[in-house]
Amino acid sequence: MTKLIVICGTTATGKSGLALALAMRLGSVILSADSRQVYREFDIGTAKPSMAEQKLVPHYLIDICDPTDTMTVADYQQKAQALINSLPSVSPIFMVGGTGLYIRSIVQGLKIPRVAPQNELRSQLESLGQNQLYAMLQQVDPVAAQKIHANDSVRTLRALEVYYITGYPISEQQGENPPNYPILQIGLDCDIEKLGARIQQRTEQMIANGLVAEVEYLCQKYGADLSLLNTLGYQEIKQYLAGDISLNESKELTVLHTRQFAKRQRTWFKAYPQIEWFDADASDLLEKVWQRIHEFINCTKL
Repeated sequence: MTKLIVICGTTATGKSGLALALAMRLGSVILSADSRQVYREFDIGTAKPSMAEQKLVPHYLIDICDPTDTMTVADYQQKAQALINSLPSVSPIFMVGGTGLYIRSIVQGLKIPRVAPQNELRSQLESLGQNQLYAMLQQVDPVAAQKIHANDSVRTLRALEVYYITGYPISEQQGENPPNYPILQIGLDCDIEKLGARIQQRTEQMIANGLVAEVEYLCQKYGADLSLLNTLGYQEIKQYLAGDISLNESKELTVLHTRQFAKRQRTWFKAYPQIEWFDADASDLLEKVWQRIHEFINCTKL
């Protein structure tokens, strides 16, 4: 029987390193659940596993999309489910990352409308303003409107987009179909101040590993307006390369924005009681998680 072990939590808590050590012990594979690691050439700034690490344990769902393309949650879900169904079930499969919606799409079997972003339609809708858009949503999909805050422009726009493309309310196309295989969800967390230090250290390491050169290359190849270059770590270095701020200021901004992002991640993951939490700074973290996984494997053999 297929068994899935999820390693999740905020950025910089050591998820990838822990998963690598565990997967090596079990002879398992790792599926990335990171919304930016799916894109080719975005390596240092996304903390993508190195080629040496990928040789130690097979990694999937990284480098599967060009930076000029869009990987939707529905696309990710389809690819991840296909892999889980096709991989040998001798050892558990690890799913590792901090993109909560990617993970949720698998462990809860979310039903996601397969509607790609419609840029022209979105532009037309956005010009109307959030107040009018929400009023429109209340008319065409009152069920979705009850679940979406009046100021949530992203979800309002998405709900209208799905309605106008498919002709059906998004609320009628959503739901869950959980998988029938056992799932263990492990979460890593640590003290806020310690997490800040981890983020600071990782930012410094990314700079030392050549993040500036990576951003410069990507700007030259794809243009500075590429949407991915406006994401965490890349946008701040891009500002430095444009001469708007110093390198030190770009580091400070990266740390600040990463801490803010980690706070949002924590809020997301803490909302799911199925996740079993471990202290990322515990000296015996590996053995504690290993023991829990051992229990999980033996229990699911019954």
